[in-house]
Amino acid sequence: MARAFLFVLDSFGIGCAPDAARYHDEGADTYGHIRAACAAGRGDQPGLRKGPLLLPHMDALGLAHASALSHGEPLPPGGTLGFFGAATETSFGKDTPSGHWEIASLPVQFDWGYFPDTVPSFPPELTQAIIAQADLPGILGNCHASGTGVIDDFGEEHVRTGKPILYTSVDSVLQIAAHEEHFGLERLYDLCAIVRRLVDPLKIGRVIARPFLGETVETFARTPHRRDFATPPPQPTLLDRVTQRGSRVIGIGKIGDIFAHRGVSETRKGAGNMGMFDKALQAMDDAGDGDLVFANFVDFDTEFGHRRDVAGYAAALEAFDARLPEALDRLRPGDMLILTADHGCDPTYRGTDHTRERVPILGIGPQFKPGSIGVRATYADIGETVAEHLGLNPVPAGTSFLQQMTAHA
Repeated sequence: MARAFLFVLDSFGIGCAPDAARYHDEGADTYGHIRAACAAGRGDQPGLRKGPLLLPHMDALGLAHASALSHGEPLPPGGTLGFFGAATETSFGKDTPSGHWEIASLPVQFDWGYFPDTVPSFPPELTQAIIAQADLPGILGNCHASGTGVIDDFGEEHVRTGKPILYTSVDSVLQIAAHEEHFGLERLYDLCAIVRRLVDPLKIGRVIARPFLGETVETFARTPHRRDFATPPPQPTLLDRVTQRGSRVIGIGKIGDIFAHRGVSETRKGAGNMGMFDKALQAMDDAGDGDLVFANFVDFDTEFGHRRDVAGYAAALEAFDARLPEALDRLRPGDMLILTADHGCDPTYRGTDHTRERVPILGIGPQFKPGSIGVRATYADIGETVAEHLGLNPVPAGTSFLQQMTAHA
């Protein structure tokens, strides 16, 4: 029986979503614009990186080829070591749950709820219910904000008053920042569980705990103990099908949170992308026949995409690429490794929001021949390919390209 490893580079889009105008994201291209910025010297940062974007291992798998497919351009000269393609999102949102659920064969065909970009952002009845049910002295924030900026703005007042910081964004999300020691980490998680129940009728996708430490605005720093309280998928996903068969799904990073811990046998978390990579490699060593290792590398999105940090994003990509051979060396006969993304977050684009883009499909396995699998109509094609590879029955959401990968000349 086969094993499958699915690595999601959170927000690493490759441009050209056909419906980008609907989301006001015309021309967004996370990979293409980072590459262009680095070539022009705009990705240089002393002590961090300098020069053109160098991703030799992902390029060998077909990254530039996948980008060309997405843009409808001629493929670069030369072959690839792996199979490559681009996938188009059909879910209504350009958020983390929508992207991951669609990758797992469940496109989101309903509209999430959102909070308006006003002050206050939250309905008074929701705010009152949160304060009453969680026995709080009040809340701070109640606005659209960035995760680091809101701590700078309200962190000292939070420490002094005990009022947690609640904020949102253009995503379907309510985030709660609180000090791990002064407020308490478990108390923050309990608060998020209360808020999760209260926002269910509003169709809010996630409630996110954002703990931090430090005593002043100069020393505040978020910790790795983030936790997402997501609404559960409305139907079974690829993960459910794997675990119902009796195999394991090992979730790396926030995968368990994204799927409300449904269909996830075990969750392993680490600090930052490199900590996640360590956990993913260990999971590859531990995975048995029929198992799926599903990993999310969140730093690309939270630390660099949303912060519009081109140099930081480029350096993170290069660090990930440098470690990719460690994963490739662990592949056994019968294994499949796929690299993809859940949406875009172009660090050169206006605002701080996700961007509506196609995502790359870069895959390899000892039994698969290299070549193009084309532009896929839905991310769900990835999930259905993994499903067929693992011997699971298909669902109608997507179309497997497994046979196409084994039929290249």
